[in-house]
Amino acid sequence: MAQSKDKAEESVRNYVDRFVENNKAARFLKEELGKVGVGLFPLVDHITVRTLDVEKRSEEFLDLGFAWDKTVGKQGVLEYDDWWAKVYRKAGLPAVFIDQAFAGERGKTCVISPWVNRFSDKVLHHIAVRVEEIEQAVAALKKRGIPFAGEVVGAKGGDLRQIFTAADEKEGNPFTVVELIERHRGYAGFSPPSADSLMKSSVITAKPTQTAKPNR
Repeated sequence: MAQSKDKAEESVRNYVDRFVENNKAARFLKEELGKVGVGLFPLVDHITVRTLDVEKRSEEFLDLGFAWDKTVGKQGVLEYDDWWAKVYRKAGLPAVFIDQAFAGERGKTCVISPWVNRFSDKVLHHIAVRVEEIEQAVAALKKRGIPFAGEVVGAKGGDLRQIFTAADEKEGNPFTVVELIERHRGYAGFSPPSADSLMKSSVITAKPTQTAKPNR
């Protein structure tokens, strides 16, 4: 890992390194990109943190100089059927996407809370890796035995195209996934349909043996 005196970069790099330890696709990408001196980190578009409390969880990143991006979604909040998210940015670093289930009845069907209760919100659920040609990247990973969940979302030539690997499991439950993301024309937003499809690929089926508290 390259050395950095910037605390924000060091923190995000540490999150990504820990993620790589738990995800086969991420390890493969890091190894192959490392062979030509590119590395994985420069290509990480965003990292995703699941939590029970977005406002509390975002404090770590705000303290590191990230700022809430109020241009994403409606007044800075991305809303889906049973969950919502905020995006935080700092120049030169991957965006931080933090999500949680809606409180009360609306959030009962959301997969986020069971995932956090099992794994905590101190680890990343997924990282998104920026690619130039998404079909080519998918084909290369499939040849190395990396399965994908569903098909590419987004039309060819569109502003945003995405696909997610099938989840690596831990304790018999979906744990981490890698997102491949193809962006054009400077689009820096997030697509609701594809984000929702990711949620459906991460359902916790086994009963948690221990409830983890969210990071405060």
